[in-house]
Amino acid sequence: MPNRKNNNNSSMKQLSLKISAIAFLALAASCGKSGSGGQLVGAPTVLPYKAPVPLGMVYVPSGVLKMGASDQDIRGKNDALIRTAQITGFYMDATEISNAEYRQFTNYVRDSIAHTLLGDFKDNADGTQRVDMSKRINWKDQDLQDQLSTLFIPADQSGWGRKEFDNSKLQYHYEVFNYEDAVRNPSQPRTNFIEKNTVGIYPDTAVWVKQFMYSYNEPIALQYNWFPAFNKYPVVGVNWKQANAFCAWRTQTWKSERDRTRQYFEGQFTLPNEMQWEWAARGSRNEAPYPWGGPYIVNKKGCYLANFKPQRGNYAADGGLYTVPVDKYYPNDYGLYNMAGNVAEWTSSSYFGNAYSTVADINPEIEYKMRENDPQWMKRKVVRGGSWRDVAFYLQVSTRDYEYADTSKAYIGFRCIYQEIAPALTNRRTLR
Repeated sequence: MPNRKNNNNSSMKQLSLKISAIAFLALAASCGKSGSGGQLVGAPTVLPYKAPVPLGMVYVPSGVLKMGASDQDIRGKNDALIRTAQITGFYMDATEISNAEYRQFTNYVRDSIAHTLLGDFKDNADGTQRVDMSKRINWKDQDLQDQLSTLFIPADQSGWGRKEFDNSKLQYHYEVFNYEDAVRNPSQPRTNFIEKNTVGIYPDTAVWVKQFMYSYNEPIALQYNWFPAFNKYPVVGVNWKQANAFCAWRTQTWKSERDRTRQYFEGQFTLPNEMQWEWAARGSRNEAPYPWGGPYIVNKKGCYLANFKPQRGNYAADGGLYTVPVDKYYPNDYGLYNMAGNVAEWTSSSYFGNAYSTVADINPEIEYKMRENDPQWMKRKVVRGGSWRDVAFYLQVSTRDYEYADTSKAYIGFRCIYQEIAPALTNRRTLR
């Protein structure tokens, strides 16, 4: 009687050898060749990717924001209704933009204007030209100053008896593609949605004098923006348009460097919108009145937790007469400094009293596209966080306030956020 078990084993071994041989031949045939082999493997990645983490920023994770005034804030309830919203994560500057950081921007614009006047250009691969910023500008060189005489105020006109640079010449031009409008009007050429902006970007250093009558502030006005001792202090005297110009320059600067090193780049630096700012300021402490929680504005040792106006005007009681360095006081649970006090901060949002009742539940935002001839009340932009000159009420993370976009103050600064998902893709209510 034949041994069926042995026959079966022999057949299985032969079948296994045939399968192995076929697999080996298929592998040998595919060696050194690209392709999917007929399988669903996904499109290949053509760009090297490295997760972009901008220097000085911390990650604010996605989550659920219970936005609006706390239960104890009776006044604010009419302006900041309680709402629940989903917020997509983003990177945010750990500190307010400092004088030294903003000066990097103004120095870049100054040098680029000089290179343009001197005719320093490079050819691009597509035949166009760009300003060659690789050459160093020695601004102390007298011959160079003579070549760039149009950028200087003569000694007999400066008021100081010496020639000085005319900061009004620092005009920054940038262009933004309005993706949202292009999507809503697909029949029009995309070039119709390129917004061109030219902004004078030097801070208004005179705010220290103009905004405080009967007060001797000339020394701080003359030194605050440039003196090295103030390098880490928050930049002030910057209006909303200048803050946006800084964000555009920062985007282009970082994108150019990543393009040069062939690294992936997507997204942009912008001002946070009002709800993003509140989500970041809360530091995961939903419904708490302050970034550190609360309900007190002093710690167990009696030390103030922010730079504001305590004790009915004893400005120095919290450790700062005016502003303080951007990394002073303890950060919140996300690692963000001075989300309450020091300087109030511009947001990208337009100010409307009923904004919280109209925005979406996912990535809420409300934006109004200003025109130059709009009445002043339509140019209101939300500022948040309170400042060194404000009472404690304005330190609360739910307190809403506004300022006009074309004005600058000695108590308003800003910080940036960075998102790989551009704000144009978030769920916004646009009023134009």
